[in-house]
Amino acid sequence: MDDGILLERLMEFGLTRQEATIYLCLYRNGEMTGYEASKLTGISRSNVYNGLTGLREKGAAYKREETAAKYVAVDVDEFCRNKIRRMEESRTYLAEHMKRPESDADSYLTIVGQRNIRDKASNMLVNTQHRVYLSAPAEFIESVSGELRKLLDAGKKVVVLADRNPELDGAFFYQKDNMEDQLRLIVDSTDVLTGDFGRAQTDTCLYTKQKNFVSVFKEALRNEIKLIELTRS
Repeated sequence: MDDGILLERLMEFGLTRQEATIYLCLYRNGEMTGYEASKLTGISRSNVYNGLTGLREKGAAYKREETAAKYVAVDVDEFCRNKIRRMEESRTYLAEHMKRPESDADSYLTIVGQRNIRDKASNMLVNTQHRVYLSAPAEFIESVSGELRKLLDAGKKVVVLADRNPELDGAFFYQKDNMEDQLRLIVDSTDVLTGDFGRAQTDTCLYTKQKNFVSVFKEALRNEIKLIELTRS
């Protein structure tokens, strides 16, 4: 496993790159003093001690008091779960106490970058109440297959148009040949996400809850499904 990837993943849990480097060193080598961590990482002793203080404050390391203080990394699963739990508590509080103006419902929002697009699609799926229509390359379908299976298990309608069968038991599947890198998602006839989704960070999608746009988009998808049915019959 590339250390660069490990460091990036650790940084997603609130560690700085320096803290993540020290944490990885502790995790691999067991408990050690700040001096030992400095030698192994190549980070100056003063910066290592600052990093160790940060790791302790963030719940990623413990300090053992002996003749010379030693530090030990918290188990990575425990550290991540604790962080997720605290963030979930904060998410719940913020969602309850921060309200958007109703005028935002008619906005057209531009979402750029694969990760941001996938995150938006995942959140739309998680919030689905009744039905989902999704037209996308199989690669994208596979990336949100967990969310789609949960919807199917809950008895919600899932309609998929893709260039190959995603093997989602209970979903309505329509084979669409020569599919370009186009993503089209409509949830509960209220939310639409549409645009490019290929392999570039410049991928761009439009998200909206604007009623007229949603209505036209929904009808276009219905017509596409009817055309596929006619050509397959």
